[in-house]
Amino acid sequence: MTAVLLSAAGLAAADGSGATRAVGGAVVLDEGELDLTPRLADGKLELQIDDRSSGTTVVREPSQVVLHAPASSLQYTPDPVTTALGTTNMDSWQLGGWEAGNIFAPEPGWNGSAAGDDTDVSLAAYEGPGDFGMATYTPEMDGEDAPAIPYLGSVESVQRSFTLPGDEERLLPVWQFTAEGVHRLTFTVTSGGSSDTETLAVVVGDDVDPSTVLPGDGSPPTDTPTGSTTATASPSPTAPAAHVIAEGHVDMAARPTDGDLEFQLKEGTELNHEWYEPGEVVMHVRPAAKRKIPDGYAFLGTPGDPVWWLPLQQNAGIVWPGWNTTQYARAELDGRVSFRLDSVQGPGNIAMFHNDAMGVPVVSLDSGDGLPDAHTLGAGTHSHFDWVFGAEGVYRTTFTVSATLADGTKVSDTETIAWVVGDDTDPSTVTPGQGDEPTATPTATHSESASATPTTSTSASPSPSAPASDSPNASAPATEPGDDSSGTGGGSSTGDGGSGRSVSGGLASTGAQVGTIAGVAVAAVLMGGGAVLCVRRRRIAQ
Repeated sequence: MTAVLLSAAGLAAADGSGATRAVGGAVVLDEGELDLTPRLADGKLELQIDDRSSGTTVVREPSQVVLHAPASSLQYTPDPVTTALGTTNMDSWQLGGWEAGNIFAPEPGWNGSAAGDDTDVSLAAYEGPGDFGMATYTPEMDGEDAPAIPYLGSVESVQRSFTLPGDEERLLPVWQFTAEGVHRLTFTVTSGGSSDTETLAVVVGDDVDPSTVLPGDGSPPTDTPTGSTTATASPSPTAPAAHVIAEGHVDMAARPTDGDLEFQLKEGTELNHEWYEPGEVVMHVRPAAKRKIPDGYAFLGTPGDPVWWLPLQQNAGIVWPGWNTTQYARAELDGRVSFRLDSVQGPGNIAMFHNDAMGVPVVSLDSGDGLPDAHTLGAGTHSHFDWVFGAEGVYRTTFTVSATLADGTKVSDTETIAWVVGDDTDPSTVTPGQGDEPTATPTATHSESASATPTTSTSASPSPSAPASDSPNASAPATEPGDDSSGTGGGSSTGDGGSGRSVSGGLASTGAQVGTIAGVAVAAVLMGGGAVLCVRRRRIAQ
């Protein structure tokens, strides 16, 4: 199980299974399979949790468990699910959704086979900052335009009970939560004239540390000392004057200035944005970007290992980096703008790529196989790619952006961007630009090489192009009207920060997902602006 950061207020400990302890001795479950199981014990029905997160089954009481739906469980909500559960959210925190195989989160199910007969399961009470519901909806159901199957919901229009068959060993509905915070779900199970009522505490998102949350209905344990004190955190070091960008749209842009070229960052939309020097900014890749490496992406590492993935489409709650040359008109340049990654300093490798029309990754930048790497864009272009970071920590990426002006003048600018991946480091304490804190040299994650990769090299190896069986973002390259593509791809858009979508055999969305969702995306080529606008099919009313 993934380690959970423990507050000084919690009774931090670990039991024999490796589970993390929290306030009142509760166990925090934040990853792996578990089943809520109505079970006959001495002729009496009891609702218990069969926890398989450690590799062996441990039976736990719901009142001694805190379930954690991490920030990475924030995903696009299909319209049939919102209809079935009476909600309107385009994005919600989901356990057991379509992205269950790609994220590190609990996978809760229901096991009816230990009750001796069918079991009536009811949501006897609900307390939380938003709405809760459970429903079944699969890609196959989506392909057939079938409605979702609701089981339970906190919304008045949704049923409050369902029948769990006695031969059902693992029912896997999607658990949906519409808001971050602490939710308390009180379930009553009844079978054969016996019943049991239990309350399960669920922490949704990362605004609340689950190790500080009391389990069950929130009542403090009777043996908790009344005079206990909470340790006070030591003050943070003085923060440098950095602007932290942790979510939303930001472009790495080439801008003309007094006959020269400047590499700057554009945060916001086309109509509402600010410009920053790279040396003023720290980019924060939040924990919500954490994903598992899917099959077919060997250049990223071993399938199933964690990476921090910023997808080509805009996802809620995380930063969406793109590239921008729209400040240059085509007539102002002789050729294309080159964005060259000279060096990467940090704890892991960085890769930038898109998927072709067949779902095969096309890699533009990869510090794991040697640097420098470069990709080019024509003038008047705005594009997005998938970005993946191999480990948590502080990274420094040094880019040289160069072009040849129409009169033959060569112009360039070299700048360093600081990135903080994960929450192990407070981004407000990180010096922007080149910085001076020590960081490790990234090592190759390729299965064919275990040797260290230098931060810079004089030549780049050819970009690998691994087959993709389950593409997390099956995106075709975006071509610029009237301009040959050279080391480019990804998705181009109109530059308004909220309309970028992937051109995909699957569906891009604004949900926090990486996996392919069934459907068809439509690409509209907009002549004159050199942009491709990609739109996914959504059935949700907006």
